[in-house]
Amino acid sequence: MDEIKDGKILIVDDQEYNVSLLERILKRAGFKHVFSTMDSLQVERLLAEVTPDIVLLDLHMPGMDGISVLRLIRDQSGTDNYLPVLMLTADLTAEARQMGLQAGVNDFLTKPFDRTEVILRITNLLRTRYLHIQLQQQNNLLEERVRQRTEELWQAQQEVLQLLGCASEYRDDMTGQHTQRVGLLSGLLAEQLGLSEQEADQIRLAAPLHDIGKIGIPDAILLKPGRFEAHEFECMKSHTSIGSSILEGGSFKLLKLAKLIALSHHEKWDGTGYPHGLKGEDIPLEARIVALADFYDALTHERPYKRAWSKEEALNEIKEQSGKHFDPRIVDAFVQLYDASKLV
Repeated sequence: MDEIKDGKILIVDDQEYNVSLLERILKRAGFKHVFSTMDSLQVERLLAEVTPDIVLLDLHMPGMDGISVLRLIRDQSGTDNYLPVLMLTADLTAEARQMGLQAGVNDFLTKPFDRTEVILRITNLLRTRYLHIQLQQQNNLLEERVRQRTEELWQAQQEVLQLLGCASEYRDDMTGQHTQRVGLLSGLLAEQLGLSEQEADQIRLAAPLHDIGKIGIPDAILLKPGRFEAHEFECMKSHTSIGSSILEGGSFKLLKLAKLIALSHHEKWDGTGYPHGLKGEDIPLEARIVALADFYDALTHERPYKRAWSKEEALNEIKEQSGKHFDPRIVDAFVQLYDASKLV
């Protein structure tokens, strides 16, 4: 009950007698915060200054009548904020009540005022307001918990992808930096191509799993310093389907994207790639992006079987492969990043 008596009440009535009477009734009933005005034009200012919990509003007033003031109150308080309005009126016609209800009145208080009725109606409306506030607070708390849980799940997905990406490179790149560099460059290429920030971020996170299928390739082939024999190359090519199988059945969107990239990042624009010989735009865009990022990083970093190329040498080779190995549009995006010194 203390909460009810602490409620802030705003009285708007152009008759001094009515205002004085209501103030006496409310103060004798124990209400501590009663504000009033006889000038309806002051309501907008008082709403901001007082932030009332209930408004007692006269229907017929000069300047702005009660309906106009009520519309102002509703516009200012918004739809989410339950601010009860108790209409004060001697007009008992059905038309007046319908007009008030349509404008958003919560209840009516008929003049002349009955003290008991005044207290009961105000108490009921304030109780409803506080229940609404409590419900809103609970909803806000639940929404915050859902947001936190969603963030935790998102972080968990990212950690799983990062750890799997590092595992796939552990034997021929113990730092795991190749996977992260490919992810970063893939994200930059996606942005340069005009993909949304969210799409680019998803590609950046999924790209490091492109070679997870290497887990299933024997060391004798994976770490071989020289050229592959035909049967060895066939075994090496299988890392795409192995990677796809490892990621099969993942329910997270990121894992599904990683599966698609793992399977198709060695397809070539001209149809000479593997494992399915896809051509042109039949190759998923994400896989086309990662294919170029993977190629560039592999060329510019030393491996057991090759020296590191210079960035300029790698750039020239990528240009040469435009329309052959790579999507020309992605090559153009890469060149733009190179010229802007944005490459990782």
